[in-house]
Amino acid sequence: MSMNSANPKVTVYIVSCNYGKFLGEAIESVLRQTHSDWELLLINDGSNDETSEIMNIYKTDKRIRLLNTQGVGLTKSSNIALEHAKGEYFIRLDADDVFDENILLVLSNHLDKDSELALVFPDYFLMDEAGYIYAQERRQPIYFKNHMLDIPPNGACTMIRKRILEEVGGYREDLGAQDGFDLWAKVYKEFKCTNVNIPLFYYRQHGKNLTGNTKHILTAKREIKKDFSLLSIDKYKPITAVIPCRQNYDFCPDLWSQKIQGETLLDISLKKCIESKILDKIIVASDNQEVKAILKKYNDPRISYHQRSPESTIRSRPVAYTLENIVQEIDPDFKGITFMLVMQAPFVTIETIEEAIYTLIINEADSSILVGEVDAPLFERTPHGLMQINYKGFLVSDFDRVYIDTRTCLVTRNRNLKKGSLTGSNIVSII
Repeated sequence: MSMNSANPKVTVYIVSCNYGKFLGEAIESVLRQTHSDWELLLINDGSNDETSEIMNIYKTDKRIRLLNTQGVGLTKSSNIALEHAKGEYFIRLDADDVFDENILLVLSNHLDKDSELALVFPDYFLMDEAGYIYAQERRQPIYFKNHMLDIPPNGACTMIRKRILEEVGGYREDLGAQDGFDLWAKVYKEFKCTNVNIPLFYYRQHGKNLTGNTKHILTAKREIKKDFSLLSIDKYKPITAVIPCRQNYDFCPDLWSQKIQGETLLDISLKKCIESKILDKIIVASDNQEVKAILKKYNDPRISYHQRSPESTIRSRPVAYTLENIVQEIDPDFKGITFMLVMQAPFVTIETIEEAIYTLIINEADSSILVGEVDAPLFERTPHGLMQINYKGFLVSDFDRVYIDTRTCLVTRNRNLKKGSLTGSNIVSII
C-alpha cells in the first residue's frame, strides 16, 4: 500500500491534554517512520495550552486527522480513536513520549508474518523530561524465558490488531486510568502475543505522567483483577481466611490481645475479614481459648475457632502444618484457597487482601504475596569477592529486580498445603 491509501496498514493515535510542551516531538517521531503506510489521529482532549496550535501545524498532511474531545480522559479518547481508525493495526503514542523511527516497521512486520498473533510490544528506553536517556527496560521473551505473564506491556507502545481490540470490547471507561493492564488482561489468555527485544520507544519520566498517578492506576488494576477473577472464582472455593494466634513466642504474650485505639489486633483482623464478601470461612486458630470471648461479639456464621496445639506455635514450626490441619476439615479435596492474615500488619486493608486473592486467580498461580522492591545494592559472596545481585545499570530486565517478602499477606492454594508447602512453586506478587 502507498502512504496515501484509504485503508492504511497502521493507525497511530496521540491524545494530548495540556502536553503541548512535548507534543511536537511525539508527532515528528511518527512522521520519521521508515514504514510509510500509516495514518495519525491527533486528539486534543480539552487542552488549554499550545496543543491546538501545534496540532494545526500538521492538519494539511493528508495522513493526519484532527479530533477534539472535551476532557473525557485517555480511555474514552482511545475508544474514539478506535471508532475513527482505518488501519488494520492500532497503536497509541502518548503525547509526552517518542517513537523510534522503526517501530511501525518492526511491529507490523511481526503481525504480517503471523496471522495468529494478536499483539506485539518492544523494549524501550527511559528518558527524563529533557530527553536524556538514562536506562533501557528489557522484557524477557514471553513463552520462552518468561512464562509468568503477570506484568503487562507498556500500553503506549503496544501494537494490536484492530479487529481483536474491537472483539474484546475496546477499552474500559469506568476505571479513570489506562496503563495497558486492561488490554493485557483481556487479550493474553485468549490470543497469541509476543514481544521484541529491541528498544523502539522512548518513555519520558516526569512529574505529570498519567501512569505516575499511583492511586488511580492501583484502583483500576484492582477492578480489572476483580472482574476477571469473578468469572472463575467458583473453581477456587472455598476461600478461607485464617487468623493465627498464639500465647507465646511473639514480642509479648498473647499478641492478639494488644490494642490500637481501643481495639485488639484480633478485632481489627476480624472486622476486615467480615467486610469481604468473597470469603467463605473465617477461622481463628489459637492455643488460647480466651480468644473465643472475642469471637462471640460477632454475629457472622463464617467465623469459627480452631484449637492449635502449643507445639504447633513454636517459631521453628512452619505455619503450613496449622493451615493443613484446618483445611483437612473444611476442604477435604484441597481445591480451595486459604488466606493467612497477619495481625502484626494491622493496616493492610481489605482491598489489598482481596487483590492478593484476585492476583492468584487471574494468574492461575500457586500463591500470592505482598513484596517490596529492593533498591539498595544487595551482594552475594563469590570465589572472587562480593558480586551485586541486583545491579541496575543502563539495561534493566524484568528479571533483574529483587524483592523482599513483606510478610504481611499470604494467599495459597490448598493443594500446596497437602504437599507440605506454604507457597508452591508458582508465586505471584503485589508490589
